[in-house]
Amino acid sequence: MIDLHPEQTKLSGRWIKKGFLAIAVLFNFCLIAQLLTVGLAVFDDPTWWNIHILLVRGYGGLVVLLLAGLFVHPFSQKIKMLTFSLAILLTLQFITGHLNQLLHLGFLHPLLGFSLFTSSTTLVHKSWHEVFDRSDAVTN
Repeated sequence: MIDLHPEQTKLSGRWIKKGFLAIAVLFNFCLIAQLLTVGLAVFDDPTWWNIHILLVRGYGGLVVLLLAGLFVHPFSQKIKMLTFSLAILLTLQFITGHLNQLLHLGFLHPLLGFSLFTSSTTLVHKSWHEVFDRSDAVTN
């Protein structure tokens, strides 16, 4: 199939990548806020747990949008792996947080949280480079 509008396709692909990056950045900021609220809940006021829990419920949907982005536009293998790892780590976070009495895996919850943050930060970094690649800027 011949693409009659290659510039338009390239431009729309660029906007999809920028949207993906924006969602990844928002997800990362939500994780930072969640880490801050858990610290406040432990060391200051336990009512911060409510915000901590609301953040999880709020930003969980962002992972679905990131996964959908992988099917709309081709991304590098590293970005695909990081995005899938976010979904897996978030699922494990949910399991260790909600099924602790049954499975006794709550001790993994903080470790998974830091792994989630590391993966998210790396996804932002890799996505940033894919969106703002210098070699692509020279050809435009």
